[in-house]
Amino acid sequence: MKNIVVLVSGGGTNLQALIDAQKNGIIKNGKITCVISSNPSAYALERARNNGIDTAVIRRKDYEEFDTYDEALTNLLISKNADLVVLAGFMTILGHRVISAFKDRMINIHPALIPSFCGEGYYGLKVHEAVLEKGVKLSGATTHFVTEECDGGPIIMQKSIEVKNDDTPKTLQRRIMEEIEWKILPISVELFCSDRIKISNNKTIILD
Repeated sequence: MKNIVVLVSGGGTNLQALIDAQKNGIIKNGKITCVISSNPSAYALERARNNGIDTAVIRRKDYEEFDTYDEALTNLLISKNADLVVLAGFMTILGHRVISAFKDRMINIHPALIPSFCGEGYYGLKVHEAVLEKGVKLSGATTHFVTEECDGGPIIMQKSIEVKNDDTPKTLQRRIMEEIEWKILPISVELFCSDRIKISNNKTIILD
């Protein structure tokens, strides 16, 4: 049973999807043991407490130097015995130390089909605004391992939906969350926890 630590900053809808998946037996080889927030007032912390999950807060602004913050976050994750770190709407930049310490053990979900609409500046509603501005017909979400290249790590899962003519950034965001993010993130976590992901040449192979 692997220890899963989830990093959050806001409402925690993806965290809730993970909690529900654990209860429903979708995640069966891992357990969410801690939720760490960059924001002390994040509702995600309340979700964790309501489900008896340990919580912690670490704010970037409490550290004068970024390197000190990077080291503190790394040490916090190590102290929580994290086997897997899941970024579920964590809005603080990650440093070299923490990414290195959890190489191939840190999963992010991005609300677009990587390599489109990803990288620096593409987050939250900005992604969906760009999708609609470009007029693409399909969008979706991607789970991937975290590397020092923003949104550039090995892809685990992708799923797409049709972009509707009357979509707004908010309606598209909501549909992608409900129909894709809340489904593929828990499955990706379970694939990791059951040792079914092999990484080779920055690509993943999902084992049967």
